[in-house]
Amino acid sequence: MDSDRAAIIFEALSSKVRLQIFKLLVQHGDQGLVAGDIAEKLDLPNTNLSFHLKALYHAGVIKMQKEGRFVRYSIKMPEVFTLINFLLDACCVESSGCCDISPSDYPQLMQLFSNAKRVQ
Repeated sequence: MDSDRAAIIFEALSSKVRLQIFKLLVQHGDQGLVAGDIAEKLDLPNTNLSFHLKALYHAGVIKMQKEGRFVRYSIKMPEVFTLINFLLDACCVESSGCCDISPSDYPQLMQLFSNAKRVQ
């Protein structure tokens, strides 16, 4: 990932509503949610939601899958971890031992996101 790609993602996430959508979808892992459920949980009108989902989709952080007349949205966790790797790329270059997560940990983290239900 390069700085331009990261900036596109951060621009998409810079909206409070989009950040709420992103966090909600992270909670639902690979299952994701259909648009109507997202709108209901966040109390958003469908037209407003559609605008924000489109921005997140074009930024590449969510995926969508048609299910009959519904569209299911979910997080693209590999893209999220690529962004995290980009951000932490030079972690501890000048000081050893400050980073606890390495790219080799990502598969295990992705498994946690895929299988765990978030407890609030």
